Amino acid sequence: MKEFVAACVQIAVTPNDVQANVDKGIVWLENAVNEYEADLVVFPETVTTSFVTGLDANDLWDLVDEVPGRITREVQAAAKSLGVHVVWPSYRRGPERGVVYNSAILIGPEGQVIGIYDKTHPFPLERQDCGGWVTAGNRADVFETELGPIGLIICYDGDFPELSRLLAVKGAQVIARPSALLRSFDIWHITNAARAYDNHVYMVATNSVGPDAGGSHYFGHSMIVNPIAWRLAQARGGEEIIAARLDPDPLRHVTWGSKSPQVFDHLQDRNLPVYEGMLEKARSQFELGKRLY
Repeated sequence: MKEFVAACVQIAVTPNDVQANVDKGIVWLENAVNEYEADLVVFPETVTTSFVTGLDANDLWDLVDEVPGRITREVQAAAKSLGVHVVWPSYRRGPERGVVYNSAILIGPEGQVIGIYDKTHPFPLERQDCGGWVTAGNRADVFETELGPIGLIICYDGDFPELSRLLAVKGAQVIARPSALLRSFDIWHITNAARAYDNHVYMVATNSVGPDAGGSHYFGHSMIVNPIAWRLAQARGGEEIIAARLDPDPLRHVTWGSKSPQVFDHLQDRNLPVYEGMLEKARSQFELGKRLY
């Protein structure tokens, strides 16, 4: 990767008003580029509608669009005008009415759609097979960009170490994690820091703020974490932009401010035969308070 500036745009949205949220997103995208010199801008999960919409899968399918389409077209044009990479998250239409994906769309500086990631681990309440509205994705790709190789995950995906590890094995140096996370700040911080440290990648994690259509209020605290688990930037609880310059050579020293060399590599040092059987089905040995499926 090359040295570049990554930014998190932490904004509240108007539930279910796609055009208003697109318009607002473009204004904040311009601010991120003009004020912070951002080369990569990551928005929160489902920024076009809010996470909980109060709609079933059929009505949500009608509200959003395909990609490219109404949910991305103007953002693509803005990305081209500004010469910036954008992670633009939105629900998007699947191949037939009622199939809706929770997606992160990576847009390049020519306005092109570089890639789309569909959330592979929808939170139980959003899963269509649990009575929700989202169909799970089945791919996790790393996208080559002018900045370097970028992987995408979304919110609850960050709870699953295997997913970020897969992206790192595929060559990701930066993982963007747009989110609408309602659990504690500690969980948010721990999972971001662990995924960065486990895999020696940068995590650019943007969390939502403000209410959704279900009345939940998100706490923000977006953060950018480097490959030795150091927070380079952290937002507060309201609307704002944070940014950090990402060093293309971040593993020379074992911790921030130290001159002691780092001598380990979490990817190269894996003892692969030990992991045989890791992909077997399992469940926690502790009972949950409630299970939706």
